[in-house]
Amino acid sequence: MSTCTTGVLLMAFGGPDSPEAIEPFMKNLMGRTPAPELVEKVTARYGLIGGRSPLPDITREQARQLEQYLCAGSGNYKAAVGMCHWHPFIKEGISELLDNKVDKIIAISLAPFYSKVSTGAYQAELDKAISEIKSNSSGGPGFPEVVAAGPLYDNSLFIDAVAEKLVQGLEYFSEDKRSDIPVVFSAHSLPVDYIKEGDPYVEQFEYAVNKVVNKLHLSKWHIAYQSKGGGTGEWLDPMVEEVMERLREDGCRDVLVVPIGFVSDHIETLYDIDIAQKNHARSIGLNFHRTAALNTGELFIKAMADIVLRKLDR
Repeated sequence: MSTCTTGVLLMAFGGPDSPEAIEPFMKNLMGRTPAPELVEKVTARYGLIGGRSPLPDITREQARQLEQYLCAGSGNYKAAVGMCHWHPFIKEGISELLDNKVDKIIAISLAPFYSKVSTGAYQAELDKAISEIKSNSSGGPGFPEVVAAGPLYDNSLFIDAVAEKLVQGLEYFSEDKRSDIPVVFSAHSLPVDYIKEGDPYVEQFEYAVNKVVNKLHLSKWHIAYQSKGGGTGEWLDPMVEEVMERLREDGCRDVLVVPIGFVSDHIETLYDIDIAQKNHARSIGLNFHRTAALNTGELFIKAMADIVLRKLDR
């Protein structure tokens, strides 16, 4: 029986795992020391969701459950976490897998839709980490092959996982209303220039939404963006708040937001949606609810396993 172990690296954006980590996390993200007033603003927002991001812990649990699921099938696997902007960094995740003597590493981007600031940045950090580790090693065994897994956005189990959460979200509303609830699918806004330069982000977002819509035969649905950054350039729109305002103008009283662009709870779901968007909805008279994040849902774990096994089969 083969004792070869396949390593799986879950690559995510990262998030501060303590109040003290907020400023250095922001510095890593921005590439410069953030202004004190910005740190204060962001710290206040984290204070409203528990003082820290749950993303690192959720991603570790995703890795644990993915490893368990894969090992229950056929073969030996070791899953680790690598974050782009905070600990454990991608280099730390690679080092953990190397310490476990893996023979091959399959890297999964937990950003469902490709952008150069998510999956592209993760891949750049991965390449940098591999180069640094190789240059610091003195002889020793050869470095294992490292390959990127396929994307999540077009994986049927990912679509099923989102659809499952959406159906569960509709149960928040009375049964006689559910077929008439407007559904707003959200993803992080990006500068329009990224799309003009070739990012397939919008195309992949729309593809996944259409798959969910067709699966559930939704009649009232919208695509929107959230968490727009600063600067003077044009960003992808409409924003979720704008869509909600139009819905209210059209006489709607309810709305369900589906954060399809995020696989784990973090500040963009727990503050931007659960606090900011919800407060806006209430201020204009909308009954607001959002679907649960995929987090460690069984179908999402199976989706990640599926893209690993498909890569191994190829």
